[in-house]
Amino acid sequence: MDYTYHDIAKTIDHSLLNPTLTASQLEQGCRLALDYDCASVCIMPCALSRCAEILKGSTVKASTTIGFPHGGHTTAVKVAEAERALDDGGQELDMVVNISKVLSEDWDYVRQDIGAVIDVTHGRGQKVKVIFENCYLQDHHKIRLCEICGELGADWVKTSTGYGTGGATIEDLELMRRHSPAHVQVKAAGGVRTLDKLLEVRALGVTRVGASRTAEILDECERRLG
Repeated sequence: MDYTYHDIAKTIDHSLLNPTLTASQLEQGCRLALDYDCASVCIMPCALSRCAEILKGSTVKASTTIGFPHGGHTTAVKVAEAERALDDGGQELDMVVNISKVLSEDWDYVRQDIGAVIDVTHGRGQKVKVIFENCYLQDHHKIRLCEICGELGADWVKTSTGYGTGGATIEDLELMRRHSPAHVQVKAAGGVRTLDKLLEVRALGVTRVGASRTAEILDECERRLG
């Protein structure tokens, strides 16, 4: 085995973004991520403050979404969301690009939109993952986004919200790793439901995955490692 339990657990952002989750389910999800020692909990913004309280003192980071899930918010609203998330204890923010502007190839707008969120977040010492929603894009859009994110110093580029028409594909992950500079990490979201799939994308250079089947993946990891 070329991995440890810690390696795999710290690849997983435990996803708690389903809009039907109740307050008690959100708390249970945070405690599950804590028990399994994941990389982070990515939770709906209204629950972030409580999430940060539960995770305080651990190595599991509190994270949330910005402009989710369609990216069409104005830049000012995305910045306000980011500022509130940082105030609420957010350490990693997963922001959605303006998909309409990407498809329109209004790259100046796209750059400014992403940059504004990165600036406010980095200014507070925290990190940003930029979600492309690849299922709606052509390869040249994805490549240009990788270039822009590299120039702006994004911490991760991310395939999907999990709420589009498709999730992470091997082809997209290879493309994103190939066209992103070394200082930008790659996150796979949507469709990583087993340990074998996680190991497959990890071999491509993916450092984070969004997952809701965290317990199943990590229980299988423990079983294999003995």
